[in-house]
Amino acid sequence: MDYTTFIGLDVHARSIKACAFNPFTGETSRRSFAYDPASVAEWAASFEAPKAVYESGVTGFHLCRELRALGLDCVIGAVSKMQKPPADRRRKTDKRDAEFLAKQLALHTVREVHVPDPGCEAARDLSRALADARDDVTAAKQRLSKYLLRNGHCYPKLDAEGKPQKTWTRSHWAWIKSIEMAEPAAREALEYYIDRVERAIEEKKSLEAKVRACAEGPRWKPEVDALRCLKGIDVVTAFALSCEVDGFSRFRSASAFSSWLGIVPSEDSSGEREGRGGITKSGNKHLRKLLVEAAWHYSNATRHAKKIERGQVVDPAVRRHALKGARRLVERREALDGARKKPVVANCAIARELACWCWAIGCMVEAA
Repeated sequence: MDYTTFIGLDVHARSIKACAFNPFTGETSRRSFAYDPASVAEWAASFEAPKAVYESGVTGFHLCRELRALGLDCVIGAVSKMQKPPADRRRKTDKRDAEFLAKQLALHTVREVHVPDPGCEAARDLSRALADARDDVTAAKQRLSKYLLRNGHCYPKLDAEGKPQKTWTRSHWAWIKSIEMAEPAAREALEYYIDRVERAIEEKKSLEAKVRACAEGPRWKPEVDALRCLKGIDVVTAFALSCEVDGFSRFRSASAFSSWLGIVPSEDSSGEREGRGGITKSGNKHLRKLLVEAAWHYSNATRHAKKIERGQVVDPAVRRHALKGARRLVERREALDGARKKPVVANCAIARELACWCWAIGCMVEAA
């Protein structure tokens, strides 16, 4: 469709600043709205062939979906890809931002963000809620252990036989609950920290069960089962990959997918000089963290195929490709260790390749 009017929206929690720009006449029209998609759509309908855009951010996809439902073509622009002229950096207002968006849309320089449907976004929110619950468990355990340390209680590193002792096991919990504080206030504080850890663990287990149940749904199960064939990836990580990506085939290549994750090396090259640094970290933080965690499995993994669990349905071609990927990643990790690369650097390189194998398997499932 050929658009005539381009509308920039500067969106806030309770207000929207709009600017309509006609590149053929150079005319601009501005309006201010409360957060009311119907009013914005009605105003936009008064222009010829309108198209709207607003920046990605905390306001999410709600406004875009509502405007599309009301008949106004709306896209979300990736804020990380928008660069304002240096002269405008110290002159920031909502009106100027809306006009800037409208003109960028007219120039076709807006990098559009993929807008998931409500079902996909709900699954994504559940996956991220589980990640938050895991962080809460870690924080609660940290507060409890440091409270005990401040009061002179440190769990022995070795047992009576000289063997290393792991924390947060049954014996560790028995040790914690056997501690007696002399002051009543100190006992109450200890009970509070113990209760917070136990409640956080229960909430995490509850969310894990809900994620596993959601992953069994017909929309997610084929990709989840296929991705689980890769070592280091189980239901939770596979489900997060599936709902966060919402279609692996929308990426033209494995390199494009790993770049979207921000797990590719940064670069600073000019002329004959070539310089590469750490990973860009400019993409999906949630998936990047999960893949880096999954990659640690390849430091001591075998080259054998991963066992298929009960109820897991996978095409034989996918299984063969996953086995090929596992062997490649194990060999790659051994080569990096042999070259005496730092473990964190080697693991990050494996995570990048693991992302590429995930993309390949996801595309195979979608093409089936």
